[in-house]
Amino acid sequence: MLAMATPAAARPAPCRSAQFTSDDGSTLEIGSLVGLGDACPLIEPRMRRATKDGVTVVRARWQTCPGFPGPVRLRARVIDDCTRAVGRITAKRYRRDVEAVRTDCGDGVFETAPPAVPYAPTLASLATHPMPTWFEDAKFGIMIHWGIFTIPAWAETTIDAGEWLCCGKLLEPPDFGREFFTHIPYVEWYQNTISIAGSPAQQHHAATYGADFPYENFRPAFETAATAWSGEAWADLFRDAGARYVVLVTKHHDGFALWPTDVPHPTRPGWNMSRDVVGELSDAVRSRCMRMGLYYSGGFDWSIQPGPVQTALDALTVVPQTAQYAAYADAQWRELITRYRPAALWNDIGYPTAGNALQLFADYYATVPDGVINDRFSLLAGQTHHDYVTPEFTVLTDISATKFETVRGMGRGFGYNQNETDADLETADGLVRLLVDVVSKNGNLLLNVGPMADGTVPAGQVARLQAMGAWLGVNGEAIFGTRPWTRAVGETADGTPVRFTASRDGTQVYAAVMGPLPAGGVTLLGVDAPGGVRLLGVPDALAATSVASDLHVQLPASVPAQPVHVFALAR
Repeated sequence: MLAMATPAAARPAPCRSAQFTSDDGSTLEIGSLVGLGDACPLIEPRMRRATKDGVTVVRARWQTCPGFPGPVRLRARVIDDCTRAVGRITAKRYRRDVEAVRTDCGDGVFETAPPAVPYAPTLASLATHPMPTWFEDAKFGIMIHWGIFTIPAWAETTIDAGEWLCCGKLLEPPDFGREFFTHIPYVEWYQNTISIAGSPAQQHHAATYGADFPYENFRPAFETAATAWSGEAWADLFRDAGARYVVLVTKHHDGFALWPTDVPHPTRPGWNMSRDVVGELSDAVRSRCMRMGLYYSGGFDWSIQPGPVQTALDALTVVPQTAQYAAYADAQWRELITRYRPAALWNDIGYPTAGNALQLFADYYATVPDGVINDRFSLLAGQTHHDYVTPEFTVLTDISATKFETVRGMGRGFGYNQNETDADLETADGLVRLLVDVVSKNGNLLLNVGPMADGTVPAGQVARLQAMGAWLGVNGEAIFGTRPWTRAVGETADGTPVRFTASRDGTQVYAAVMGPLPAGGVTLLGVDAPGGVRLLGVPDALAATSVASDLHVQLPASVPAQPVHVFALAR
């Protein structure tokens, strides 16, 4: 047996990229790239590191900047939990002390410079776009489904979406998912489901509102309720949950846009919010140093081509393919990019062929070099350019060579469903374990929130987000900024599952025990820790011994209760 050394605490990571503004309105950008507003362009710093007390120290030098006689130097420190920058700018016959507060977290703008040669609208050129570090590091995001469908707020809760979406069941003949679409647990599909003859949703709609009550007549009630909505409150909740990015559904399949678009609707003028939900939430999210992505249904738009979708094969005919719709979808995506500079383009259910998605991608990367594009611009996901894949209600079995993002609701669907009870929601402990499992396999978790019509997030969802935030507050070191280890899955000697991640520099391996710890000690199979062992959330290093190829860790008399306990194994 070999006793382990006392581990050294991991050094803090540098502060995330941000823009800082002085009292006189001048700005500086500090991150992977450093700039001085309009005066000096973004360049790589000569030095950027974090001290043990969490201060980020930066040094940069520009050979020339407009208006300065000779080289310009910046020496700065980012302090106060990354919210203030202090330092000095010097040049020949020039010196200015700087004190500035964080005003924008960059949303990727300060992470990656535009390529020297712009991307061409070809698969070969777009494939050279690197995976942005921020997306690799983020691990946990929040998606929001909110719209007119929150007024009826009705869907069945009998179908398990994961059983249908994981393994190709929707494409199995002879029914091609007819049962799924008839009984779909997705409230946001209400307009489609009430159009399926004899469906329980159609029966509910006729009994509650009348058979002739059209879906679009729910709009006034939604817009009235939405006046109570606060983007600031949502952003606070998501930040406190530990999320690093947010994806808002800007237009779902009903075609109703949550921003005051200037793009004329082809068939239904004014089918959009007058209030700028997208803009207000983007500002609130970014002010809290989360990145902001946007979802857009580029395929289905039932305000133009209503369907219904009764089987998976109907998608071939319900996605509009007219030149008019292609121009409309392209113009709306471009408007979203120009106005809001989204960190992610999250498309859904394909895209009109004439929409020229590859040109859209090239122009997007030119605008947001650090942006990412999901895999749903093709009807069969992944058939055109993408940065990552998006399995829905699906858990992978092992490490994926391709970056993925598991997307799911807390319950059986996404939008707020009055029929769901707390028993229909995944438990808080289950969601924590899901996050750990996904991250260990090279994924991010995009967890959906389904607010009510007035913007209130139901109490059961809030409680789960708070539990995620509490766990990440203790164990975030094992999640954020990590990479997959040599294997994702392990176990303890008593059979409790274990998931592994590793620090980016490889000096720490994190063993996450997915259940309660036994009294006295735990044996982790097939691992070692030559540099010592820490239990996250416990201040003192732990005694550990190597027994053959396993590691036995002695536990303190009292271990805080957690759904997942994480051991940091120093290499």
